[in-house]
Amino acid sequence: MHKIGMALCAAALLLPNSVVAQRIGPRDVDALPTTEPTIKSSYGTDPLQFGELRLPKGEGPFPVVVVIHGGCWTNGYGTKQNTAPIASDLALAGFATWNIEYRQVRSAGAGWPGTFLDWGNATDHLRTLAKDNPLDLSNVIVVGHSAGAHAALFVASRSRLPVESEVRGEDPLPVKSVVAIDGPGDLGPFVGLDEEICGKPVIEPLIGGSIDTYPNRFSEASPAAQFPLGVRQGLISSSRVLSPEVAETYRAAATEAGDKVDVRVFGDSGHFEPIAPGSSEWRVVKELILTFGGMDKQQ
Repeated sequence: MHKIGMALCAAALLLPNSVVAQRIGPRDVDALPTTEPTIKSSYGTDPLQFGELRLPKGEGPFPVVVVIHGGCWTNGYGTKQNTAPIASDLALAGFATWNIEYRQVRSAGAGWPGTFLDWGNATDHLRTLAKDNPLDLSNVIVVGHSAGAHAALFVASRSRLPVESEVRGEDPLPVKSVVAIDGPGDLGPFVGLDEEICGKPVIEPLIGGSIDTYPNRFSEASPAAQFPLGVRQGLISSSRVLSPEVAETYRAAATEAGDKVDVRVFGDSGHFEPIAPGSSEWRVVKELILTFGGMDKQQ
């Protein structure tokens, strides 16, 4: 695997104006091998509202992993391709994987509520896909990286929102567990840090304004405000995006509320190693996903 020494990283891809020691960058991940999707399917009418379904060999029904890419919640920073390698690898391990695209800030209709509705509607679209594909909708895991980690936790928290919420959706598909890879579970404390990490403010454009202006939006957008989520959660800390201290604060609050949270910390790693099949970090993340999906005993 190609390695890079000192890399300039952009967006929830890491600091654009800071040098961070890491071996693997976003373009390295994009270049990793992938398998062809079984089908591509749209969950809405916008060109960005689609996903790729990969089915493993066998008859099924298969446990499902929804995969959500990052990119600072902002169009131009990240693409679905960045998570295609792990979607492919998990399909080879026996999961059906649903790797989604969605509208991000700078795209028409993105922000509040559009981006949040895309995450939820894409997940709910599994009900449509299951009509023609052998999917086990009782065993759905949501996995996200960076800004996608926040999205994954949000998807797991939707059912906790008020029925009248703009971003809840009418009938959220239940998920069994979530693995959030190096991204925040609480947006309020991320304001300010987002500019440092992403090179510009991204949270307020995503929400539509400040926390003082839209406190309810910030609350509904932050999974940590919805504890207990009632699903098993895994947090991966591997860079400044999700520090070990912030991960532990999240875990402690979730545990106190009655949730079970597993934390894995890669202290000497970078932001992209955990989504690079072939890396030691991805092996740990993959084992966690296999355990959550009940697939560890089948390997």
